[in-house]
Amino acid sequence: MTTVGGSIAVIAIGAILTFAVTVEIAGLNLDAVGIILMLAGAVGVVIGAIRFLNYRASRGPAGPPAGPPL
Repeated sequence: MTTVGGSIAVIAIGAILTFAVTVEIAGLNLDAVGIILMLAGAVGVVIGAIRFLNYRASRGPAGPPAGPPL
């Protein structure tokens, strides 16, 4: 789940750059950087969710331990 947590942090940083920062830097559009970070974070959340679902599916259903009955 580290992927999801890191992606949420990237989304938050992108939102701060887009909506809260009013500083202008010559040659750098902070709004565009923030939007790119939010999109990258969203992709990371989707990838993390897919990996999590695939991991759960590969483990199979939980059942009683194999062996002779007691």
